[in-house]
Order: sequence, then C-alpha cells, then structure tokens
Amino acid sequence: MLSNIKSIYLNGLKGYTVYVQVDVSAGIPEFNIVGLPDVSIKESKERVSVAIKNSGYEFESRKIVVNLAPADIRKEGSSMDLAISIGILISTKQLKTKKDLSKIAFVGELSLDGSMNSVKGILPICIEAKKIGFDEIIIPKINEKEVSIVDGINIKGASNLKEVIDYLNGEFELSEYKETWSDIIKNERMYSIDFADVKGQEKAKRALEIAAAGGHNCLLIGSPGTGKTMLAQRLITILPDLSYDESLEITKIYSVSGLLDEKNPIITKRPFRTPHHSITQTSLIGGGRIPKPGEISLSNYGVLFLDEFTEFNKHIIEVLRAPIEDGKITISRVNSSITYPSKFMLVASMNPCPCGYYGSEVKECKCTEKMIKKYLSKISGPLLDRIDIQVEVPQVKYEKINEKNIETSAQIKQRVNEARKIQIARYKEDHIYCNDSLTPKLMKKYCSLDDTSNKILEKAFDNLKLSMRAYGRIIKVARTIADLEQSKEIKSKHIAEAIQYRVLDKNYF
Repeated sequence: MLSNIKSIYLNGLKGYTVYVQVDVSAGIPEFNIVGLPDVSIKESKERVSVAIKNSGYEFESRKIVVNLAPADIRKEGSSMDLAISIGILISTKQLKTKKDLSKIAFVGELSLDGSMNSVKGILPICIEAKKIGFDEIIIPKINEKEVSIVDGINIKGASNLKEVIDYLNGEFELSEYKETWSDIIKNERMYSIDFADVKGQEKAKRALEIAAAGGHNCLLIGSPGTGKTMLAQRLITILPDLSYDESLEITKIYSVSGLLDEKNPIITKRPFRTPHHSITQTSLIGGGRIPKPGEISLSNYGVLFLDEFTEFNKHIIEVLRAPIEDGKITISRVNSSITYPSKFMLVASMNPCPCGYYGSEVKECKCTEKMIKKYLSKISGPLLDRIDIQVEVPQVKYEKINEKNIETSAQIKQRVNEARKIQIARYKEDHIYCNDSLTPKLMKKYCSLDDTSNKILEKAFDNLKLSMRAYGRIIKVARTIADLEQSKEIKSKHIAEAIQYRVLDKNYF
C-alpha cells in the first residue's frame, strides 16, 4: 500500500515541502530510502523500525521503499523520522485516520523508545510551513516554546510517536503552546555593564551613540588601556530595542545553528559576537560541507566586534566588504546556493601603531613612520571606506577618574530609541530600518544639504581626498546626528561633526 506524508526541508533559511512516499509490498524483506538522503536520514531506518516496535506497533518484515520527493534535492538531518514512521504505519494499515493529512506537516527525530528529540531549525521550519500553506504542523514538544510566538498556523507539540498516532486516530488531543511577544520581553534581563562605568571618553561615547542610532560601523583607535574594549562591550546596552520581526529573524539563524537556550529559546536582545583574531574564513562568513551561518550572520541586527583589528588575517577580514554592503552572504555549493542575512554593525578596535603608543601623552612611541604606515596598511582602504565612524580613544586624565553624574546606558538608549523611531517612520515605505541602509537614490530623497553644508563637505572632500563611498557615509552619519537632535534638515554643524569622525582619512602623521 502506498502512503504520502508531508514534511519540511530547510535549505539555509528557505523551506521546501518534502513528499515522504512510502510503499510497503510483498517481497524479500528490505528497507530502502531513496531521494538523495544523507547519512543521518539513511540511519533513520534503524531508529524508525525500533521506535515503531517500542511504541506498541508491528514493524513487518516486508519490502519497504521510502522516496523523498523531489528526488533531485539533497536532504540532510534527522527531522523526517516522524513522517517516515507515520507513512509506514499508514501503509501497513495500522493507522487509519480521518484527518486531512495533505494539510499537515510532520517534523521530528525519534529516539529508540519512540520519544521525540529536539530538532534544529524548528522556528524557520514552522514559519516556512505557514508560508507554504500548511494548516498544521506536528513537532517535538521540547521545541514548542521556540515557536510559541508564530501565528497563522496550528503548531502541535508531541512527546512521542504514540501521542501522534493517538492524535491522528482522534483518541488524544495535542496541546498548542502560545506566548505573546509582550510577555516574552517583560522577562528580559538587564545588562550587568553600563556606560556609567566608563570614566571620561566623551567623544568616543558620543561616536558610539551615533553608531547605535544609525546602525553605523565604527572603529576605535587608541593606546593599550584607554578603554576601547570596555566601550565596545557597552555598546550593546544602548542599541535600539529589538522588534518582533528582527527577533524572529535572529532566532531563525540561531535555531538552524543549534545555539538556542532551551529555557529561553527566543532571542530578545541584539547579538554581540566577539570572534578571536585566529578565526577562519569559514567560521567568519559561514560555509562548511553542510553550510552553516558564520559570525557575520550570527551578528545579524547586532554587533560584530573585532578586537585588535590589525591582528586578524588581512585576507579573511577583506571578505567582509561585500556582506557589509549587501547585508547578506551567499554560500555556493555544487548542488545548491544558500543565502544568510548579515545586517550587522561592524565595530573594531586597534592600536595606532605596532608598539601602541603613537600620539600618546603617557608613553613615547618607538615606531618609525614607515613601521606605522605598514601597520595601518593591514586594513585596506576599501574596508576603511566602509567604516563610517573612526574615532580616537585617548588616555583618560586623572581628574576624570573620580568624575560623578556620568550618563547611564538607559539615558543614552532613550535618545537612541527616539532617533531610531524617527528613521523607522521615515523609511516605512522603503523597507529599511536605519540610516546606514540608505541607498544613493534614497539619500537624494532624504539627505538634501544646504549651501553651507555643501561647501563644508566639498572642502573636506578635496583636502582629505575622500572617495565617493566615504562622501556618502559622511552624509549618512550626519543624517543620524540630525535625527538625534530631532532635526528634519541636515545642518552644517551635523556635517562638520560627521567629518570629525573620519580620523584615518586625515593626515595622520
């Protein structure tokens, strides 16, 4: 007898319907799975046969053929165990359900005792099932909290194969776990760090506030011990509140990567990733035999912080240029091409020279001009062009150490949130969320300059020998500065301040 059960297969974050066709017939007993399955799917033969028997049903010694259609797409993972088991039970007439199985997707990995194990990527699976048009999806109960905020599709959690069978027979009701976005963010934990911990460094704090408000990339340059890392770590405390849609997209990436916390599986805070300078290109941008998201995708809608920027392999950090511009990374393989989002803020820190003390008032620099230029050349011009804000972090004066009444992260974040709200409202018809995402066409529409501002920018363009990309990024930063002041127009003072954040474009020596 032939049965046809449906499941969902993920290719990156994109979901496709897989038709699990099961035929059980007389003949030499064998169990074959065809349709380009990987090793983990082929091994499901043993899991499925034992799980069926341990759930109180017979696994008959007959010829069983399972076809995973479409057969020209390679399938990976163990999430089709449940669909294969249901197909076998229907084909052997041990399961006779009156439910319309054409509208139900089955996703789950089985243990030998028939219990359902957690599945990676269950959130994007459920979202894609909704887009495809399924009315219902049955998943492992252990995964149901992760998908509790997905609306528009009935998501049923089951603890084991027996519960699914009884549900299809109308003898048991599977529960549906739901939470609202407002309930989840109520339980959001506060950060243990704060900008109030940082003494002095007003210019660097201002630069990071602008970066947070507009989603701009930022480079902190200073001698050892000036607080570059401390400042960067606290950037996460002033980033704008995460929206529902942003939270879903981030959680999808962490779900397919298997990095979610079982107790709190929904991401409610912007990511802050800090890879070591020994990172490989695959770990940074994603890839592998089975392509997985890299650090740039795990930083989506958050921060990718590269400490000691010049210590990173030059070839590796150069690959950041395209993702910074495009907001996505495409990983190509022989059989498929996978695209992951990478809308991250690049924040980096570095010393000004090999010894670290060029320009320091505390310690004398021992580097020659040639050594310094060679050191700074580790970061290419095209990559620096893509870093909107480049700011020096000087040594803190002693009188600043006992400074009081320092602004807290909450006070700064309030201004950042207000500026981001202005941007979201302004760009609601353009489908972007912050000033850093402005295209040249949109810049003409939203970033007009008066004569005074144009003259200031023209002078800077000629004197600093700016590229067209640097020119555009100065205007974007100026637009953010204006938003922080709740000014509809970009004024000359906004342009002047934005130019001050191009340290490496100036005559540094």
